[in-house]
Amino acid sequence: MSRAAYLAVAAICYLAFFVAFVYLVGFVGGFPFMPSSVDKGIEAPVAVAVAVDVGLIAIFGIQHSVMARQGFKAGWTKIVPNPIERSIYCLATAAALALMYLLWHPISGGIWTVANPTGRIVLWALFALGWVILFIATHLINHWELFGLAQAWRYFRGQEARLHELRKPLFYKLVRHPIYSGILLAIWATPEMTYGHLLLALGFTIYVLIGIHYEEKDLVSQFGETYVEYRRKVGMVIPGMGRR
Repeated sequence: MSRAAYLAVAAICYLAFFVAFVYLVGFVGGFPFMPSSVDKGIEAPVAVAVAVDVGLIAIFGIQHSVMARQGFKAGWTKIVPNPIERSIYCLATAAALALMYLLWHPISGGIWTVANPTGRIVLWALFALGWVILFIATHLINHWELFGLAQAWRYFRGQEARLHELRKPLFYKLVRHPIYSGILLAIWATPEMTYGHLLLALGFTIYVLIGIHYEEKDLVSQFGETYVEYRRKVGMVIPGMGRR
């Protein structure tokens, strides 16, 4: 493949991921105009719905976590060229999300419904804030590299990859994983917590905790005592909580 072809592949993968991410906002929000959402999908008995939905969450969690590990990358980059390794990872994430959107089984009934107008506004505001935190946090640590475009662009221009340094801008001074903080806030802040939404929220929370465990192993391996000291001082996803 030519350098331009690598860049084109990276751009296509980024676009696929961006579309899947935007759809995720509507999917979690359960907005009526969405073709499918956490509360709209394939109807089935509760036992079947739970089994399918847990499986879909597991597919996303395993893909998103395993493919990000250094051990996996060492073997994966023997098949997929380095300049587009991250892009293919993002494409696989988009595919896992798309599978969830297509096959999700809603589960009716609810844990809570907030009828008070002010309460609903507050919860929707927190929902939106979660996605905003997530989006800003990706830019604080280089959005374009996180989603594969920077790597392909450097290869296109014949530039060497820069050494990574442990940066702690803005949100990262308060929590070690603000991207996950945003996800958790967005999936739990809802005025209507149905059983299906609860299953998604619990599943994503478990995925986040497991993902952080393995991600921090890689970060300690990469940054050593610098990251260990950072972990002692800064909370995990909630300020002041989860320091180790």
